[in-house]
Amino acid sequence: MTDQQPPKAVVLLSGGLDSATVLAIARDQGFDCFALSVDYGQRHRAELQAAARVAKALGAAQHRTVPVGISQFGGSALTDPTIAVPEQPTDGIPVTYVPARNTLLLSLALGWAEVLGAHDIFIGVNAVDYSGYPDCRPAFIAAFQTLADLATKAGIEGQGFRIHAPLIRLTKAEIIRRGTDLGLDYGLTLSCYQADDQGRACGRCDSCRLRAEGFRAAGIPDPTRYR
Repeated sequence: MTDQQPPKAVVLLSGGLDSATVLAIARDQGFDCFALSVDYGQRHRAELQAAARVAKALGAAQHRTVPVGISQFGGSALTDPTIAVPEQPTDGIPVTYVPARNTLLLSLALGWAEVLGAHDIFIGVNAVDYSGYPDCRPAFIAAFQTLADLATKAGIEGQGFRIHAPLIRLTKAEIIRRGTDLGLDYGLTLSCYQADDQGRACGRCDSCRLRAEGFRAAGIPDPTRYR
């Protein structure tokens, strides 16, 4: 009798609160987790260091950081240093939206999953306490699921993929409670859009506000280091 190997999953890991929670969830569900981070020229580059910390702490089977130079296109406060990160709430989709980012990230995860023989991909999108990005909605995840089944050899041969978005309908407080219950140390994570090189948060950007409000609502001390 041989030991059954755990199923493999590719988990998109930015280094932020949500993606770290998703990695903890995937691990708790028994997956052998392959963490994928993407260096897309983001101004908050300290998040990539946070991703490495989280992957190590949660025992990822592998952690890879793939460079993709979408910053050369600009068009977002996260990839163009001449565009200021808003420090007050704005109407509509904010300038921190990175055009097609989650489409690109999921495509990279899909490619690696097919090579690994993994059929599960996890992403930490959220459509409740979020900034209004169009690629964080359930409709986007459903559409990408269809694309994954149509655009890959595995999908065409009937060995398709499951796109998991376990946080998509949770509040930030619910996400934090779930991660805490799983033993996740949120002090390892970084959410700030304009963190300094030491990983200290500004406390004013949209991501910082959502994070701080989530910890307050959850009744859990916020371990974030602020400037």
